[in-house]
Amino acid sequence: MARDKPEAAAEAEAAPELSYREQLDFLNPIAQPLASRKLTRKLLKCIRKATKQKQIRRGVKEVQKFINKGEKGITVLAGDTLPIDVYCHIPIMCEDRSLPYAYVPSKTVSAGVTEEGTGPGEGERDEGPRL
Repeated sequence: MARDKPEAAAEAEAAPELSYREQLDFLNPIAQPLASRKLTRKLLKCIRKATKQKQIRRGVKEVQKFINKGEKGITVLAGDTLPIDVYCHIPIMCEDRSLPYAYVPSKTVSAGVTEEGTGPGEGERDEGPRL
């Protein structure tokens, strides 16, 4: 039986939110460069703006296509996504094409910002807000 959205939202609000330090305990070993607390807030604010303007790419497959096409933007990866094999090639692709990328400590934070479930990678188009 499928869940209703109000029930899922109520459960998400009832769950205690982890602090930045607590989220660091769940990081993958490859989550480098990790955004600082201040940069994480700025990135999530930028993602929020890009979502409103429909300038965001979600999920590994879509972000990979975005990188291969040569579009410019910033890639934000969740540092606690498992298995690592799913998205470990994305930073290498970004480095090859000189695209900026960063890890945020938790996928639950970035998923809450975009108002939808999200994959481990999110990329923004160049027309979207920049830091």
